[in-house]
This record gives sequence, structure tokens and C-alpha cells, in this order.
Amino acid sequence: MKFSSRIDTDRSSAELFDLIGDFSRGERALAARGAQVRRIDPSLEPGTSLGWVIRFHWRGGLRIVRMDVTRFDRPSHITLDGHSDQFDLAINLTVVALSRVKSRLLFETEIRPRTMRARLLLQTAKLGKAQLDRKYDQRIADFVAHLRAA
Repeated sequence: MKFSSRIDTDRSSAELFDLIGDFSRGERALAARGAQVRRIDPSLEPGTSLGWVIRFHWRGGLRIVRMDVTRFDRPSHITLDGHSDQFDLAINLTVVALSRVKSRLLFETEIRPRTMRARLLLQTAKLGKAQLDRKYDQRIADFVAHLRAA
């Protein structure tokens, strides 16, 4: 299942990329929303890049997601790949310059099931895709606004 959102800002593309590429700020924003974020140190785990283990409560259960930065192309693209016990997750953030002082953030998320139960969950969720798209757009806009304010 794919979700995408576009956010236009009054910042230059370099400023917007620095904002979304500041992972410490993103960690604080997630912690402010109730998630427990633990950064994975690449020097302690050979073969890994910058990553996190994120724990959060959702729908009555504890969820654990492992996220890794797999692509960091300044000044336009960041890709995060992750997995949990039921899902694989890919997040693509792309910054597009609209003018010298305006830019657009394209935020795309793809969720792929790893189990039959997860596949059924996604099939059921597709029935309410329009509502999920609205909620996704709002959550991404809130997250970017929180990053700007922090």
C-alpha cells in the first residue's frame, strides 16, 4: 500500500533539506509524540548505516520498527527502509526547488506485508484508503510543522 503527500514551503530547497535531514530533530519530534527512539551506532553493528529502533504503542499493542537510512543524496533525496515483525516499510523524501525561496517536499511511504495476517490487514485497510490518505496528509503536515518549530 502506498501513501504520498506534497507539502509546499516558503523555504529554499537547501533549508528544507537541512530541516528534514536533521535526524536528531526528527528523533526529538518522534519522542514528543510518545515513541521511544534508540539510535543504532554503526560502529557497534558492522554492516549497518545510520539507523534507529523505534518503539510505540498503536491499537493497544507495542510495535517495534527498525529503520535505516539507505540513501542520502544532498540536496534532494533521502530514503529510509525499515521492517517490523509484520511489515516492510520504505520512506522516500524528495525536495524539489520551485523557486529560489520556495520548495516542495514529496513524502512517500510504501508498506509491504511480510505475513498472511499482515496481507489481510492491508487488504482491509484499502477499503478505507481515502480516509487513510487524509489522515496521512495531516500527520505528515503536522510532523513537518513540528520540525520547523523545534
